[in-house]
Amino acid sequence: MKVLISGGGTAGHINPGLAIAKYIKRVEPHSKIMFVGTQKGLESRLVPREGFEIKMIKVRGFQRKLSMDTLVAIKELFQGLLEARRLIKDYNPDIVIGTGGYVCGPIVFNAARMKIPTLIHEQNAFPGVTNKILSRFVDRIAISFKESEKFFKHKGNICFTGNPIRSEMLEVDRAIARKKLGIPEDERFVVIFAGSRGAENINKTVVEMLKEYGSRLGFSFIYATGELEYESIVKKTNAYYKGKSKIMPYIFDMANTMAAADLVVCRAGALTIGELTALGIPSIVIPSPYVTANHQEHNARALEQQGAAVVILEKDLDPGMLYKKTMDLLKDKVKLSQMSYRARKMGITDATESIFGCVQEITGARKKLTN
Repeated sequence: MKVLISGGGTAGHINPGLAIAKYIKRVEPHSKIMFVGTQKGLESRLVPREGFEIKMIKVRGFQRKLSMDTLVAIKELFQGLLEARRLIKDYNPDIVIGTGGYVCGPIVFNAARMKIPTLIHEQNAFPGVTNKILSRFVDRIAISFKESEKFFKHKGNICFTGNPIRSEMLEVDRAIARKKLGIPEDERFVVIFAGSRGAENINKTVVEMLKEYGSRLGFSFIYATGELEYESIVKKTNAYYKGKSKIMPYIFDMANTMAAADLVVCRAGALTIGELTALGIPSIVIPSPYVTANHQEHNARALEQQGAAVVILEKDLDPGMLYKKTMDLLKDKVKLSQMSYRARKMGITDATESIFGCVQEITGARKKLTN
C-alpha cells in the first residue's frame, strides 16, 4: 500500500500523522509512506527524524483580515494546488490522509477530486477551518471527541477513533525512562512545556518562578520553552537552577520524558491530553485562551472533572500560585496516585488501530468499485 500523509505547522498536527505512519509500517511492513509539508513547518524537522520521506509544497495560512499577506497567501494557495496535483500524480497513492493544518488542504482536496481514497483526522472537539472544508469531499472523517460530530454535515462518513498516540508513548517504562534521563527514583521530577512554539505568559511565569524559588525549588525539571524565546530564557534563568534540571527549546524524546515525570505542567491541546491520559500522568493544565471556541478549556475541564488534573486559567496564573500548586501535589503521593489512575481510565490507546481500520475499509471499497 502506498500512503500519502499531509499535516503540519505544529506538533499537534504532525505527531498524529507519525503515529498513523508507524502503525501502518508495523502491520504492513512493505507499505510505502510519504509525507507532505512546508519548509517553514515543524514537520520539516520532525518527519525526517522519524525516518520518513517528506516532500515540500508552498502554501500558507490566511490572515483573517485583508492585507498584502492575504494576497500572497492566495497566490501560494494556487501554487500549492498545482504542486499538490503534480506530486499526487507522480506518487500515485492508494490512500491520502490529512491530519490538519493548512498544508493538507491542497493535498487532500486534489486527491479527492482525483478519486483517490481520502481520510482526515480531527484532533480537537472544535474542528479547524481546513478540516471543516475538506470534510465535504473526503471518504472518512476520523474524530477524537464525540462533541465534534455536530460540526460535520456528512454524518455517515464519521468514525470515532480518539487521538493517535505514538507507539513509543505506549511502550515506555518509568524506571527505564528515569535511568535514561539520569533521574533517581526518589527524586521529584516535573516536565513543563506549552507546545512546539511555546507560550509567552507561561514562559514569563516560569522564569519568575525560577528566579524566586530556584534555590529551594524542591524538584528537578525539564522545561521546554518553544523555539522563539529559548535563548533569552536561558540567559535570564541560568543562574537560578542547578543539578539535573534542563531547559530546551523542544522535547524530542517526549515518550521517555513524560514517562519519567511525577507531574506535567502544560497546555490542554488535544494531543497532549491524549498522551497524558494514555500514560496516566497527573497534570497542572493551563488552557490557552487564544484558540477557537475556547476548546482547550473544555479539554482541561474534562480532565479536572475526572480528578486527573488541576486547572489554572491563564488570567489567574502567577509564579507563587504555580509553585505552590506544584509543591502541594508533589508532597501528596496519595493524591498523585489517584490522579494517575483517573487519567489512565480516560485514555484511548487504540486510535491508530481504529484509523487503520477506516483506511482498510475505504481502500477496499474503492478497489471493489474499480474491479
